[in-house]
Amino acid sequence: MQGIEFVQGEVSVTTHRDHDDLLSAGLGLAGLKGALSPFADPQHPTVDELRRRAIQTSWKGIADLGPLGGYGTVYGAVPDVPGREYQAFAHIPGAHAPHRVLVQVPDNFDKAHRCLVVTASSGSRGIYGAIALAGAWGLPRGCAVAYTDKGTGSGYFDFSDNSGVALDGERAKRGTAMLEFEPSATTGEGIAIKHAHSGDNPEADWGRHVLQAAQFGLAMLDRAFPDQAPFTPQNTKIIATGLSNGGGAVLQAAGLDDQHMLAGVIALEPNIHTPGHGRALYDYMSEAAIWLPCALVDERFATTPFARDAHSAQHAAWVTRCASLHAQGLLKTTSLDAQAKEAYEHLRGTGWTDQAMATAASSTALDLWRVIGAAYASAYLRRGADNMPCGYRYGALVDGKPGVADDATRASWWADASGIPPGNGVGLFGGTDDSADPQLAGITCLRRLWTGDDADARALHASVQALAAHLPRQDLPLWVLQGADDGLLPTAFTSEPYVTWLLAEGRQPLYWKVPHAQHFDAFLALPGFGDKHLPLLPYGYAALNRLWAHLYQGQPWPNRLPTPAGTPRGAGALQPAMLGL
Repeated sequence: MQGIEFVQGEVSVTTHRDHDDLLSAGLGLAGLKGALSPFADPQHPTVDELRRRAIQTSWKGIADLGPLGGYGTVYGAVPDVPGREYQAFAHIPGAHAPHRVLVQVPDNFDKAHRCLVVTASSGSRGIYGAIALAGAWGLPRGCAVAYTDKGTGSGYFDFSDNSGVALDGERAKRGTAMLEFEPSATTGEGIAIKHAHSGDNPEADWGRHVLQAAQFGLAMLDRAFPDQAPFTPQNTKIIATGLSNGGGAVLQAAGLDDQHMLAGVIALEPNIHTPGHGRALYDYMSEAAIWLPCALVDERFATTPFARDAHSAQHAAWVTRCASLHAQGLLKTTSLDAQAKEAYEHLRGTGWTDQAMATAASSTALDLWRVIGAAYASAYLRRGADNMPCGYRYGALVDGKPGVADDATRASWWADASGIPPGNGVGLFGGTDDSADPQLAGITCLRRLWTGDDADARALHASVQALAAHLPRQDLPLWVLQGADDGLLPTAFTSEPYVTWLLAEGRQPLYWKVPHAQHFDAFLALPGFGDKHLPLLPYGYAALNRLWAHLYQGQPWPNRLPTPAGTPRGAGALQPAMLGL
């Protein structure tokens, strides 16, 4: 078997058959759609229960499983796929914290078309965070699938009882087992999060995480099928795919693939930074946190989901934001309508489109800009849980206030949490003042880390510079897909400048800017939102099908391919013709 010297500790091997498969842990599509799989004893869930819930919440966080969304009827499927899982903690040279790698090897592995799909979790999710894309496409086809959590995940460390998460997902005390994450500080308060507090700026290594997961995948195929070994990039096609942060990770991997491991790359809605082209996530995210609440008060967004409800506390807070910006001298006009229009024009001037702002209303209403900003600033500045920038901190949320988590809440984090609080009984605290607009102080501080020139601002910029994409090799099939309505990672800041750069450098990427698609397929189940948009996953599956036909059936790889012209779903159920595929 090939060397996997980067693995720390033992490789866990588990079998998943007889109502406990790889793709849905035995839940099937109906079970994935249903209520969260229960824990018989919430304070002490079993390893199998934790895994089942982790897979279910990963599906629910990524795919539109709503009754009108069409998953399983118009596109996608969740068949029973028995097989084995190989999981370990791995290490990037120079990093403080380990990351998870996991390989799913189906019993129906296609030995005639040796295929390994490698992927990275979306957002800051745990190890199953890309199962709805990579697993759902690859496992039924007979491919093995290698996952990495890319240095993120929900292995939260709780200082109150000095516990974290072991390899099997169960809680364990520091010193009793190897943990997914344990802070360097031996004492502290609150909750420590690997993405924010590892001290590693993990985003700068996402490409290396993906390539390492591919190596682990080949080694585990050697172990699964010793009579077929060795599995190498020369005899096993390695397809990299991911979405959101996972999409950015596979594009980073493409630029670092000096050994020509990857046979093709399909990236959906990637968080990709191309210096000199577009804008960095931290830049437009910290801008959005300040300006979007006021801009969305503008009359043009009167019918936009999440944006306008004149009687809501949210609307009142957004009106207050306009007044705050006026008081700071950032808005010159005095009437609310004029201030909202002025904030809107400010964002238009920095590259935001009407489409991006409209769907960004969901991210604004859910407070994602502040939440992402606090975590990413901490990661970029390599801060610990006790000295996050701008006064932020994470702690257990008990009756709306900081407290100590109970055993049941703590036990559920690995399976249920998204990797960045708040949520699942963990709150984001601090960064506020006693003004009428209490959150503005913290987000203004976060913004100054981008616009300022002190030591912290310079350090943050250095960390962002380390995220720069590198050129993939000339002959690598590469396809970027993004929703035209993406309001979290707007195309004007991410995929479009990246693709333009590749073209200028003589590469031939395919690019689909999919009409009516946005960033969160899972949001399409929300009333009044899904009727305006299309899911992006079916286009990702279609791109992977095209890549498969190229790699295994000899179909030529096109230099360009027109983007399908889909139509919004409307109030009814999704129909095949609406996708335009």
